[in-house]
Formats: sequence, structure tokens, C-alpha cells
Amino acid sequence: MEKKEKYNVTGMTCAACSAAVEKNVKKLKGVKNISVNLLQNNMSVEFEEGDLSQEDIIKAVEDAGYGASSTEDTNSDKKSKSSSIDEEFKVLKLRLFVSIIFTVPLFYLAMGHMAGWPLPTFFLGSENAINFAFTQFLLTLPVMIVNRKFYIIGFKTLWKRSPNMDSLIAVGTSAAALYGIFAIYKIGAGLGIGDMSIVMQYSHDLYFESAGVILTLITFGKFLEGRAKGKTSEAIEKLIDLAPKMALVEKNGEISEIPVEDVNLGDIIIVKPGQSVPVDGEIVEGKSSIDESMLTGESIPVEKNIGDKVIGASINKTGFIKFKATKVGEDTTLSQIITLVEEAQASKAPIAKMADKISSIFVPVVLSIALASTIVWLLLGYSFEFALSIGIAVLVISCPCALGLATPTAIMVGTGKGAEKGILIKSGEALEVAHSINTIVLDKTGTITEGKPVVTDILTYGNLKEESILIDAASAEKSSEHPLAESIIKKAKEMNLSLKEQKDFEAVPGQGLKAVVDGKNINIGNIKLMKSLNIKLEDSESDVDRLSKEGKTPLIIADHEKILGIIAVADTIKASSKQAVEGMKAMGINVVMLTGDNKQTAEAIRKQVGIDLAISDVMPEDKEKEVRRLQGDGSRVGMVGDGINDAPALARSDVGIAIGAGTDVAIESADIVLMKSDLLDAVGAVQLSKSVIKNIKQNLFWAFFYNTLGIPIAAGLLYTSLGLKLNPMFAAAAMSFSSVSVVSNALRLKGFKPIYEINKIESKYKKSLKEITKKEVFDMKKELIIEGMSCNHCKMRVEKELNALDQVESAEVVLDEQKAVVEFKEEISKEVLEKIIDEAGYKLIEVKKV
Repeated sequence: MEKKEKYNVTGMTCAACSAAVEKNVKKLKGVKNISVNLLQNNMSVEFEEGDLSQEDIIKAVEDAGYGASSTEDTNSDKKSKSSSIDEEFKVLKLRLFVSIIFTVPLFYLAMGHMAGWPLPTFFLGSENAINFAFTQFLLTLPVMIVNRKFYIIGFKTLWKRSPNMDSLIAVGTSAAALYGIFAIYKIGAGLGIGDMSIVMQYSHDLYFESAGVILTLITFGKFLEGRAKGKTSEAIEKLIDLAPKMALVEKNGEISEIPVEDVNLGDIIIVKPGQSVPVDGEIVEGKSSIDESMLTGESIPVEKNIGDKVIGASINKTGFIKFKATKVGEDTTLSQIITLVEEAQASKAPIAKMADKISSIFVPVVLSIALASTIVWLLLGYSFEFALSIGIAVLVISCPCALGLATPTAIMVGTGKGAEKGILIKSGEALEVAHSINTIVLDKTGTITEGKPVVTDILTYGNLKEESILIDAASAEKSSEHPLAESIIKKAKEMNLSLKEQKDFEAVPGQGLKAVVDGKNINIGNIKLMKSLNIKLEDSESDVDRLSKEGKTPLIIADHEKILGIIAVADTIKASSKQAVEGMKAMGINVVMLTGDNKQTAEAIRKQVGIDLAISDVMPEDKEKEVRRLQGDGSRVGMVGDGINDAPALARSDVGIAIGAGTDVAIESADIVLMKSDLLDAVGAVQLSKSVIKNIKQNLFWAFFYNTLGIPIAAGLLYTSLGLKLNPMFAAAAMSFSSVSVVSNALRLKGFKPIYEINKIESKYKKSLKEITKKEVFDMKKELIIEGMSCNHCKMRVEKELNALDQVESAEVVLDEQKAVVEFKEEISKEVLEKIIDEAGYKLIEVKKV
């Protein structure tokens, strides 16, 4: 039986460490897959339970020179892990403080006599050389002791033949310190025989300050790195903090407050206005608006009634509700999200394997280069001190910690940022592959469209009113369970129409229905039904044809002899779908729609949203074949669907993107899960992937750049021609800076914004301003004075609604001035603008020309 377990790993400091752990564990029989995360100091192992035990895995890690312990992936463990990381950071701060306290006087003493700084007389002159040298040794000793971790791990891994960054530091600083001790003995011997030339030579060739300063600079780099790394896990910590600690539970008529961990399935939970929902459930009493923005990113509270689902950690805004717990503990949506994000952050992108492979051979090569450099300079006739400083500089500048941090930091920040936006990326591999897709396949129902049919048109013939037709139709449809019947009844309710008495209801399969409404025969259905009843279509046939071409389903309403009217029903396109398709095209992605609908409806939807290709009449089981066919043509395919009917296609695609919050099938079958059912988030996911991969490439460049440039200079390649030699202390500073710069660059991803949030689409899919005449700009640019906007959420909502209009080129809200500056492609009436802004929850006061 295959099993997946997570382990904490201690002692890792660079990519060579993680590579050594991975190599040792991978050798074990039964290991299927292993992913070691340097940033989080953990590893995930998939193995055959019969072949392997936890003890075997832990021993393999220890044999590599590191520590390991099993961990349960629960919220409480995450909290304790967080506190242990904080504790580790406190120890690092103490190490840095002690190092600085002793290194500052050490540096002053070692460099003071050369820089002309004032020094006490008992340190000056040949006669005081022992005082001068031995004091430096005493000041270096505490720095080496407090940073002994470098030596313990460095020599241990060197002994195990898996040298890492610590090995380079340990060998380099030990060589400097040991040479300093050797120099003290030489000074003592020189004073003993009265040879002042030996005393002067060795008192100028002490390397204690190099050892102390190198250790302090590297510890300072680790401190900055640790502080920056702490910021990368903020997304997880925020999610954990969302979870309420207590719940009000009603049992046997009594209400008691219990810890959330003690809530059981089926418990009735009470949530008052302003409180957080403790676990997932279904409302059994009351109604309210629920703020789910922390989980879905949707800023507008969602109205909830009896029978609706609520998500744990969302906030009850207005009403009093009771709900039945349907998911508790690790099964709640919040827990699943936390686990999903953690697994993604711990996973390894394919691009990281290159860095790991290089790191596994990098350290032994560097040790060889350092030794070779030292020997070559000795053979060239230079002093041992000179050759030693060359070897130490090579060791110190080559530390590959920046290489190890390049990928995991970017993935950690990127997946955390995605979670903030309601985009859950399941693995580093999915994050990497998403940036390279060139074809995206969209399911129609529930993805491009709302998935719920609504009444779009009501046509009447003769002198009949719309209300009259709708009353007759809704009254006749009362006994029908068809989705189209629901949309007609819903429309009548929205218009507050009173339905009439109905009898003799008869459903005609594939054609429609017959009923008697208030003593009058009412027939509703398609042309086939009308012809079977010998009812003449006359002018209505052209209307039926037109509505069908628009992708709508026309329902003809007739009495016993003539057509009364037509009610058109359609699954309406989501407001953001057209903008999402434009965003995909802007990234050079071909957009394909797959639907089970007929060709006429598919073509109508395709034209409305601007899709390149629509494939119609496709059964759910055939969607996977279509994805495979596109892949066979050389396309890298991303599939966006609801995660239920589309599960095979989602699994087959290079990147499966599931629309719909928290469904088990979606999480199981897709690589990326969108918490909001918004196609724009699929655009955001691809853009985030592109940003993360670009960031990783920048990080790898800088990591390789420092090493590639630094090693030849440190080895003294430019010394004979330019007299350029790298002091070991400067080498340590450069190495530390490389690690800090890589982490800092990854943190820039925290400022990531999808293209639709900043209302930009590449110019090739927008009308160039150069193509618009000055007169056209003047006429088509207007200011809308809007009342009621108060925050950035208001700003974003109004911009989103205006930009969704076909007639709008661009819209930008100036919040302080309570206005929107809009450029139009074509004329649009004030009434339409008023309606759009009113539906968004605001009021249009005035339209002014700019």
C-alpha cells in the first residue's frame, strides 16, 4: 500500500544539503517520490508501506548528516512549527548579537595599526606582538563558539562525503584560525630567539579577523534571509488565524460554547451577526449575508438562506443563523486550502531539479578548486599566507545557499499570493507548466456562462402585454420540473405577478407542455408542438429563427388557435467571460470552447465572447478525447471546467483548472482550483505562473552570476594582470548579499496583481490610441459622476462592471473625486449606464464630456 508522509529535517542550510538528503532517501527500497524543501526544512516522501518504515527514512536522513522527525500535518502542528521557527530566529539573533560584540573590537584591533587608528600601547610594537596576536585569538574564539553550528554540520557532512555550504565555511574559517594559532607560536619563537623579523612577519599575517568577520557576515546574511523567509509564510499563517477557536452548539435545547475541535458532524451550530462560522455546514434556520472574501477573494457578501452552504472561517455579517455541521476538522474547506497551499509550497518545480543537480556536485568541485588554487600559487612562488587567503576566499564566496533558495522562495511566495486571490495551486509543477500553455479549453456551462437559464426576451403578438403572457406561461409551468420552467416562474416572481389556477397539465416529451390556465388552453413549446396542434406560426417563425441564432431557446406560447407570444430563455454569459478571453488572447493563448450544445448555440456564445474555436455536440465522456487531440497537434493544453463532468478532461490536460469552490472532485482532478467561479481567475493563474517562473529565472541568474564571477576572481585569475585579489572578508559579504538579494527578489511577488485588476490588456488586442482622432477622443471620452463609492472595493466593482460593457474601451474610477473616466468605442445611452451602476449598488448622478 502506497503511503505519503511528511518529515521535519534539521541542519539543512543550502541546496547541497537538500540534494544530499534527497539522494540518501531515494536510495531506499520502496521510495516512489521524494521532495525536500530547504525553505521550510521539511520533506515529503511517498513510499510502499510494506517495504519501508518511518525509522528507515529517519535513519537515511541521519546517515546523510542531518536530523529528521515525523510530523502530522494538522493545524496544531503548524502552529507549533511556526513557534519553533520563531524560536530558531531568536537564537539566530542572539548569535548575531554575540558575533558583532566580539567582531567589532577584533576588526578594530586587526586593522587599526594599518589605518592609523589609536590603539593602546600594550598592543603596539614588536615587543607586544604576543598581546596583539593572542587578544585577536581570544576575541575570535567566542564568535567561533557561538557559530559552532557551521562546524558541527560542516565537518559532519564532509565526513559523510556529502559536503555542503557549512563545509565550505567550516574549512575556510578553520584554516584561517589554525593559521593564526600557528602564527602565535611563530611570534613566540621569534621573541624567544630575539629574531624581530619573524615577529614582524607573522604579526602582520594573522587571519583571525578573517575568520571572525566571515562568520559574522554570514550570520548577518542568515539573519536577513531568515527575516525575509518569515514573510514568505504569511499567507499560511493568515489562513490558520482565520479559523475560529470556539463554537456555539445547540444540543437538546441547550446552548453551550465548545472548542471547534469538539464539533461533530450533524451538530447544530448558532452564529450571531459579526461572528465567524466555525466549520462548514448547511443553514437550517435564518438568513444572512456572509462575507467569504478571506477564502474566495470575493469582496461582496453572499446572501444565504435555508438550505445554502456556509464555509468555515467566513463571517456572518447581518442575520442570525443556525446550521448543521457537514464538514469538521481536517475536512473543512479552510483545512483543505491550508493543506493544499502547504503541499504546493513544499513541492518542487521541474526547474528546481537543475539547481539541485548542480548543487550536488558544486561543493566538491569548489573544494577542489580551492585546494588547487592554493597549490598553484605556492608553486608559482608566492607565500603560504597569500596562497591560503586565495583558498579561503574561493571557499567562502562559493557557498551555494543562494542556489538553494532561488526556486522555493519564489514558489512559496507565489502560491501564497495565489491563495490570497482565491487561486489554489496544488504543486510547483503545476505552477511551472501553467506559464507555457498555448491553448486553453473552456467548458461552456458554468464556466463561460452562469449555468442557470434566465428569461432574456418576451415577445407578444396582437395587443397583449408582456405581463399577461408571462402570467399565463408561469401558471402553466407550475407543475413542470424542467430548468426552463424554473426560469419563467422565477421571472414572474421577480415582477411580483400573481399566478393563476392551473389544471390538466400534460408534458409532451421533446416538444413542450399543455395545460388549462384559468379556463383557457395554454400550449408552450417548440415549432414541432405548434405544428402538431395545427397552430399557424405566421410572423413568429422569423423571430424563433433569430432568437435561436442568438444562442437562446425560444418557447412559443399559444392558445388553442393562435400564437400569443414567445419567451426566450438562455444560459447567460458571465459578466467577466469576455474580458477573460481577451486576457488569454493577450498572452498569446488560443481559446477553444467545448460544449454539448448544438452548433447554432455554440456559435452564438463563441461570437459574443470572442473565442477562436467552438467545438459543439461534445458528450462529457468525449471531452477528454478532444483535449488529447489538441495535444496530439503539438499544443500545450490548459483545461478549465467545473471539476465534475470535466474530471477526465481536467486530468488529461497539461494543466487542469477547476472552477468552483471546495468541491472534492475539483480538488482531486485539477492542478489548480479557483475558489471563485470566475473565469478571470484562470487568467490570473496563468499570469501568476509567468511571474513566478520569471522570478525564479532571475533568482537562478543572480545565484549563478555571483558564483561564476566570484570564483575566478577569488582564485586570483586577475591578480597577475590587474593586481585584483578578493579579500576573504569581502568574499563573505558578497556571498551573504547573494542570498539576501535572491530572497528579496522573490518577495517582490507579494506585489503581484493580475492584469484584470489594473485594467490593462496588451495593445494588440486593444484599439491603439494612435488610430483614434483627437475629435473622436474628445467625443467618446466622458466623466460619470457616481454617488456611494467609499473604498477600493467600490472602485474595483464599478470599474469591473463598466469594462464588461461592449461599448466601453476603458474605464478608470477616481475615488477621491467620486467619478469614473470612461472611453467609449461607440455611443451608449445614459439609461443603460444608470442601470449598470445601479445594479452594482451605486447611483449615477451625471454624465459629462471631457
